Amino acid sequence: MALKCISPIPPNDTDRNAGSLYTELLKGCLSRSLFGERYRPLVRPRVSRGWRRLWWRAVYPVVSRTLEQVGLELVRQAHFDAEACARGGYQHSEAESMIGLTGLSNVQECVIDCLHRDVPGDLMEAGVCRGGTTILMRALLIVYGDSHRRVWVADSFEGCPKPREEAERGDRHWENGFIAVGLEEVQENFKRYGMLDDRVRFLRGWFCDTLPNAPIEKLAVLRIDGDMYSSTMDVLRAMYHRVSPGGYVIIDDYYTIDNCRKAVDEFRAERGITSKVRPVDFCRGYWQV
Repeated sequence: MALKCISPIPPNDTDRNAGSLYTELLKGCLSRSLFGERYRPLVRPRVSRGWRRLWWRAVYPVVSRTLEQVGLELVRQAHFDAEACARGGYQHSEAESMIGLTGLSNVQECVIDCLHRDVPGDLMEAGVCRGGTTILMRALLIVYGDSHRRVWVADSFEGCPKPREEAERGDRHWENGFIAVGLEEVQENFKRYGMLDDRVRFLRGWFCDTLPNAPIEKLAVLRIDGDMYSSTMDVLRAMYHRVSPGGYVIIDDYYTIDNCRKAVDEFRAERGITSKVRPVDFCRGYWQV
C-alpha cells in the first residue's frame, strides 16, 4: 500500500487548521529552513592528523581562550543553501533536525496516517542527533489528541560506535563529532519546545545493548538513522518485529550510504519482506509493514 499525502487541514475546521499551521511552523524551526545560517562554529573532530592535530591541540586552545576573554568566539562563515536545507541535504550547526522539510513531512504523514487508522504502537527514532524528529513526533501526538502513545528517543548520545563488522571496514562515522550530541543537550531541546514530559522515553547506549530488551511492545512508526551497517542491522533485528501491521519503517541514508542500504536489503531478504521501499527524497526511503 502506498502512503498518500494526507492534508491535516479538514475544510472549515478552525482547530485543526491551527494545528496544521503550528506543525508547519515547527518543522521550519526544527530544520532552521526559516532562518538560514550566517556563521558556523568550529567543530573539533574526534580524530585529527598532521597539521590539523597541531592546530587543535596547540594553537586552537590558545586562540580560543584569548578570544573568550573579550567576549568573542572563533567561527567560520556559513554558505547557507536554502534548497538543500529544505530537502535535508544541509548540516545546519544549530538545527534540531538535519532531515529537512521533506524528511520531517514524511514523518508527519506516516504518523498522521497511523493515527487516522488507529495502528497500534508507539513512535520511535533510533539515532536522533539533536532530537528534532522526535520533538515533532511528540508535538503531533499533542496536536491530534493522542493520550496514550509514547515517543522513544534511542541513541548512544556519543556518536557512532567503532566498526565491528567486516562490511564496515574503513567506515569512519565514529570520527564524526558533529553527530555526537549529549543526552542533556537533547533533553534541553525538548524543553525548549515544551515537549519534555513523561510520554518521552530515552534509551541511552549502543543499540546492540539497549534495544533487544527495551520495554516496547508495539510501534506504529520506526525511524532508523544509524548510518552504519551494524547500527542499522541492530535496530532492525531488535525492533522490526514490534512494528504493527500497517505501520511504517523509515530509513535515513538508504540512498546515500552503501552500508546502510546493504544492511536494510539483507534484512529484508532474510525476512522475506516484499513491500517496496519508496523514496522520501534523494536520501531517505520507507515502506509500510
